Amino acid sequence: MGFHTFDPEMADRLEGEHRYRWCSGEELLTQVAPHEDATIADLGSGTGFYTDIVAPHAGTVYAVDIQPEMHERYREKGVPATVEQVEATAEELPFEDGELDAAFSTMTYHEFSGPETMAELARVLRPGGRLVTVDWSGNGSGQGGPPVGERHTLGHAVSALGAAGFTVEHAVSRTETFICRARR
Repeated sequence: MGFHTFDPEMADRLEGEHRYRWCSGEELLTQVAPHEDATIADLGSGTGFYTDIVAPHAGTVYAVDIQPEMHERYREKGVPATVEQVEATAEELPFEDGELDAAFSTMTYHEFSGPETMAELARVLRPGGRLVTVDWSGNGSGQGGPPVGERHTLGHAVSALGAAGFTVEHAVSRTETFICRARR
């Protein structure tokens, strides 16, 4: 998705309840607020760990990842009926203008944080649509994620989203991560 992608050889690390240390399923569902008719994209879906949490609550969830190996791992695990796998970059999403009710990314914002992506997300989200970002913080120690030099701060995310026309509704910096919810 950007200058850095997760090594598919380490994909097993993307599964398991240890991931709830950084973002629980309940927290994600609260922020994304899916409903049975919603069309949602998981940006940098990997093996579908968080996609699977949102899928039972939405009409369609697009599992977007640039790495075909991640999609293959997801297929091996079993893809829910409401999920469609999409191989694409976040900079060039194959969706119509305003097609998505929401989009979310968990621990992948640092991979696609440029202005081109923010403009693309503004294009594909409907007016009022939610964008939820949970990522490793540039203010963290580097525990559990990429090196601190590859991370961004919450301030970076808030500024990037604002520059793309989003309104940030919720933004919290935590020990190793941050969460940001914005509306188009």
